[in-house]
Amino acid sequence: MVVERKEIAPGRYRESYGRYFEDFEVGDIYEHRPGRTITETDNTWFTLLTMNTHPLHFDVEYAANTEFGRPLVNSALTLAIVAGMSVSDLSQKAIANLGWSDIRLTAPVFPGDTLYAESEVLSKRESKSRPTQGIVSARTTGMKAGGTVVMTYERSFLVPKDGHGADD
Repeated sequence: MVVERKEIAPGRYRESYGRYFEDFEVGDIYEHRPGRTITETDNTWFTLLTMNTHPLHFDVEYAANTEFGRPLVNSALTLAIVAGMSVSDLSQKAIANLGWSDIRLTAPVFPGDTLYAESEVLSKRESKSRPTQGIVSARTTGMKAGGTVVMTYERSFLVPKDGHGADD
């Protein structure tokens, strides 16, 4: 269950998001919603905040003279947004991210593009050193609204077993 309502006192409830270790099944695919339209402001702020000085992300005249003809969205912003979309389904209850691998940028993203994401559970196993936790690995795919895949990556994270989460 991704969203649940826990009774914390008679007639009083607290919402809780995410999945416990037992809720993951290898092969399951989660479509993450809502999507997110990336604006020019998002791209410029993120680029400057992260001190990325490549003018392809914020100089319209420079970008006009490239093969793209217009500014590109900073790929780190694309990764941050796609990863963020997956949190409520994959890692809202996670204790820690354990690793990221195989990040692939497969198509350009431009301001005005709307992104969606989905994740497939690749593996899960109980932790050998932490009996109340398990390790889950998933592949996440980010795509434009028309279906063009713009990014894929894999990540592993440590997640509690049911009854052992921070909000239990």
